[in-house]
Amino acid sequence: MTTNQVASGEFSTNEVRDKKTVSVFAPASIGNVSVGFDVLGLAVKPIDGTLLGDVVTIERAVEGVQGDSLVVVGAFANKLPKAKEDNIVWSCLQLFNQALLAENQTAVPVQMILDKKMPVGSGLGSSACSVVAALAGLNAFYAKYQNFSFDEKTVLKMTGQMEAQISGSLHYDNVAPCYLGGLQLMVPDNEVISRVLPGFNDCYYVMAYPGIEVSTKAARDVLPTSYSRADVISYGQNLATFVDACHRQDKAQAFSVLTDVVAEPYRINLLPKYQQAYDHLMAEGAHAVGISGSGPTLFCVCDNEQQAQGHALWLKENYLQTDFGFVHVCQVDETGAVEI
Repeated sequence: MTTNQVASGEFSTNEVRDKKTVSVFAPASIGNVSVGFDVLGLAVKPIDGTLLGDVVTIERAVEGVQGDSLVVVGAFANKLPKAKEDNIVWSCLQLFNQALLAENQTAVPVQMILDKKMPVGSGLGSSACSVVAALAGLNAFYAKYQNFSFDEKTVLKMTGQMEAQISGSLHYDNVAPCYLGGLQLMVPDNEVISRVLPGFNDCYYVMAYPGIEVSTKAARDVLPTSYSRADVISYGQNLATFVDACHRQDKAQAFSVLTDVVAEPYRINLLPKYQQAYDHLMAEGAHAVGISGSGPTLFCVCDNEQQAQGHALWLKENYLQTDFGFVHVCQVDETGAVEI
């Protein structure tokens, strides 16, 4: 953390800082992956090494300072609430401390620094990145300096609880891949929660964020409350075929059914230029094109880097709508949240 960042928070530059610190990065993810509404998620990372996600740093509070604190920095810090009590990372700290108390553990005062690298309302799992980085960071901090940690499943359940607080419903399709990495399938078992699927790690995923914001709530509000029998059958058949193809590593079969019948038909009107981009990329040989999460980010699956870079260039010129937009050529992030 820089001197300027310290000065912008609750600590002055003259204070002596405790060296006990942990930083955790949590990566972007593709929720739904088209074919699996609320039950599939894929963690991705840019091939150029860009940190597409959020970083949370946990530091032991300076001696003499009372209580916890939160500092928010980064490219998208100004998109978050000013009051720390309204920040999801602060809520993560409260939840974690409550869990410590339930285990007869003593919570120590900490300063949390959220480096908000991920745009809000992007469809890249922005809130999941903050939640996972915060909770995984706290767990790593306590493991390293307090000789205590929660197991992986307990932390995953905490991330789900936080995501439910944001969106109003419990779904793990962003937090599970963000935390665990890879391609995750959510299962209806509260003790299992998700299982990793054998994905197609040789593929390239072009992620294009147009620079506009679409809230998860708005994207859910446009969905119908009921679906036809034909749509239900199509959804089940496509998802089952995709999972089977993953296990058989049948790439052609898997991407041939990567079709969203649940959300995409109703969300297209929220995403300017999406249909044009979809038509162009599919005509140019993309394996699949879809909406990442609830949008507006578009993802495009390619066989090789050359094809991916070509599609990325076209998307930069034709899909981005503000200066905040970006395009990254990515591959599967198999690691998930990691201490850096």
